[in-house]
Amino acid sequence: MKHALRDAGLSALIALGLFTPLIGLVTESGDHGLELRARPIAVVVVVSLVFLGRLLMLTRAARIAVPTLAGPSPAMLRAGRAVAPMLLVFAVLLPFGGSRYYVDLATLVLTYIMLGWGLNVVVGLAGLLDLGYVAFYAVGAYSYALIAEHFSLGFWTCLPLAGILAAFWGVLLGFPVLRLRGDYLAIVTLAFGEIIRIVLINWVSLTHGPNGITGIPRPTLFGLAFSMDGGEGTFAGFFNIEPETIQRVIFLYYVILGLALLTNWFTLRLRRTPLGRAWEALREDETACRSLGINVTNTKLTAFAIGAMFGGFAGAFFATRQAFISPESFTFIESATVLAIVVLGGLGSQLGVALAAIIMVGGLELLRSFLSFLADQMGSELFAGIANELPLYRMLVFGVALVVVMVLRPRGMVSTRTPTATLAPLGGSA
Repeated sequence: MKHALRDAGLSALIALGLFTPLIGLVTESGDHGLELRARPIAVVVVVSLVFLGRLLMLTRAARIAVPTLAGPSPAMLRAGRAVAPMLLVFAVLLPFGGSRYYVDLATLVLTYIMLGWGLNVVVGLAGLLDLGYVAFYAVGAYSYALIAEHFSLGFWTCLPLAGILAAFWGVLLGFPVLRLRGDYLAIVTLAFGEIIRIVLINWVSLTHGPNGITGIPRPTLFGLAFSMDGGEGTFAGFFNIEPETIQRVIFLYYVILGLALLTNWFTLRLRRTPLGRAWEALREDETACRSLGINVTNTKLTAFAIGAMFGGFAGAFFATRQAFISPESFTFIESATVLAIVVLGGLGSQLGVALAAIIMVGGLELLRSFLSFLADQMGSELFAGIANELPLYRMLVFGVALVVVMVLRPRGMVSTRTPTATLAPLGGSA
């Protein structure tokens, strides 16, 4: 116990030195410019949480026996099979019972789920650490915006083109990193993401630079536009109903839901093919993969290309939903967020990625909304202040969540899944 207390005290001391300038000091506008204000209570709370968390972790590690490699229990498997259909039913019925706020939030969550499933092909299945996935997200968004601007093509025509162009850039990224592994691969992919962002900022004649691209056309439903004028050729005019903004919001929600389900179905089918098994072999041991005669070059390039394609699809949807894009929307923070979702959910787990995206993206927003509600009901400035500053500490929350999950469940929230290939028992049928 003395060792645990000493270790927890040392962790609290490190946290005190780290979080005092980050959380304990804040700048505010005053009569004579910016003023520095101290927040000792916030520092005490964070340091206390670090001390208690480290102490609980050490005491728990001392009590728990060495874990075995046994698989999940039958009850856990049955529960896992029930969660996915329940989430699907909830997603389909959400627009009928939720307000616009929840539909917009669910649309954002589904976008990150789709990005997570695309990155899961590269990181979870092929084992290639990619820190520049936001580059393909940006390529898809700008491809759709530029093609629609210069050639007057619609969303459904540009969507496959955006995916193809993103896949092409994925192959271009794959060639320089064929001989790289681990940290070196991560550094190169990170540089690729930053190169794309800097090019978007400086190529003003094509991308409009920091000003971005506006007036990106919205998708249509069989040629029916979701316009507020309600005239001929619009969704409201065709069905003779009152035009409302919520109609377009719900339609966009179902578009990203369909794209996400298509991504899920495609990757699940693909991982059962010889290519999917080659990805898993590459993830486990590249040297052994080569010795088995697997073409490692093609295996890596296809992983980058397919993962980038889904990122391009998500980028095209992001562009049409926002009707405006700029390089500030495609920073490294987006790559880190998607990678955190994949790691937290469990590498190679489709359900885990979906659950992690719901918790990390939707959970934080719902928490902020709940704190704002409590502040309004109770008239509490404390809850109002926490709700206003919660977005500023989003990455800090991500980091804490990563540490907690890596300690409690090193393989992610959903760390087991059905193997794509299994050996039949001795004497049984193949």
